[in-house]
Parts: sequence; C-alpha cells; structure tokens
Amino acid sequence: MKTYTIKEMSELYHIPASTLRYYEEIGLLVNVGRTANHQRIYTDEHIVRMDGITCFKNTGLPIAQIQEFYRYECDIPANIDAIIALVEKHEADTVRQIEKMQSDLLHIRHKVRFYQGIKKAIDNQTQWPDWNEI
Repeated sequence: MKTYTIKEMSELYHIPASTLRYYEEIGLLVNVGRTANHQRIYTDEHIVRMDGITCFKNTGLPIAQIQEFYRYECDIPANIDAIIALVEKHEADTVRQIEKMQSDLLHIRHKVRFYQGIKKAIDNQTQWPDWNEI
C-alpha cells in the first residue's frame, strides 16, 4: 500500500497543508494515520476521497453538503435515497452552471470578434463595426 505525506498530498491537490488538516478536523478525511513522529500518513483511500472532495468543490458543492454526502456514505443502504437526491440535485446545478458558462462564452466570443473588428477599422481607418452586425 502506497502512503503519502501531507506535503505530497498538498502538492498533488494544489492545496495548502492547512486545508488537509481542516478536512481531517471536520471529518472529510478520516482514519489518517500517524508516524512515530506524529506526522500524518495518507493512503490510496485518502486519494480516492480527495478526488471526490475535489470534484465536488470544483463543481461548487458547499463543504457542508460534501460533509453530508460522506456522512450518508457511511451507511449507504440506510441513506441511498438521500445520496441519490443530493447527487441528482448537484448534477442539475452543475448542468445549469455549464449552460450559463457556455452562454457567457458565446458573449465573450462576440466581444472578441467585435473588438477585432474595431482594431481592423482603426488599422484601415474605416468605420467601426456595429455590435449588432457582428
């Protein structure tokens, strides 16, 4: 079984060591071992958990709901409906975020073409483009 130091985990997930300690403190990272010198030892199980936490965080799930998800996961049979509801809601929220970002991207692309048109007009000393004609 491969093990990881707090420094390795911090570098792997691009987060400060204090965040890993915080995740342990609030129960997101459990069963973190210690060396004889009291240094934290993380395992592949922690890697799997951190992958999940990172995915949830990157898609905007608040820490409280991430905690709730992992509390539910401790007893899947008793909490399966709550797990499904939480994950389905987050999936729908993520889809909405993606759709909004795609719409925003179209607007940004329009701006790029508009300002490129202005630059071309400046360079050629011609009339600037109209926003609605781009």
